[in-house]
Amino acid sequence: MVRSFDCGEYAFAQDFGWSTAPKPAILPLVMEQTITPPPPILPQTETGGGFESPRVRQFTIFLENKVGRLQMLIRSLEQGVGRIVALSIEESGDAALVRLICAEPDFGRELLRTAGFPFCETELLAVELPLHHPQPLLAICSALLAAEINIHYAYPLLTRPHGPTIAFYTDDITLAAQLLIKKGFHLVSQKDLAR
Repeated sequence: MVRSFDCGEYAFAQDFGWSTAPKPAILPLVMEQTITPPPPILPQTETGGGFESPRVRQFTIFLENKVGRLQMLIRSLEQGVGRIVALSIEESGDAALVRLICAEPDFGRELLRTAGFPFCETELLAVELPLHHPQPLLAICSALLAAEINIHYAYPLLTRPHGPTIAFYTDDITLAAQLLIKKGFHLVSQKDLAR
């Protein structure tokens, strides 16, 4: 049984044989009381009922630069999951990073594990480009710049639930989502992609 807990930046995992000792002033606080932080308040999407996470899950897969390797990845996902809704490839010499979004991420994760591809998961925001705005990308970038939120990378979705959509990774996904919804942008959720 793995016993682990996280208290801010101090994480402990007894069965893995490592620990980072907390500062002495924090140790009594951790031992004496259990503090449960409130769950983050996530913005509501237009298509969802109640509060739902307006995030989409991305897989970043490390691929060796070998002939046919990308085809093996795409085949295993498309034959199992059915739909890859976004794809980005960053090649560098002997390897490539493939970023993709599946319509059904839980199945995608299992297929990647079964096929033996090394991968990690990240949450992104997907924003529909406003058709009424003459410069929709500039409008999104300006809204995030006003709150000093950085965009680390972005790429378009191959399928469009309601219109042209871009997925991006930011410093603070929750704040970015709240800000964009407040500014009138429509965020696409994972449920929207599964339709």
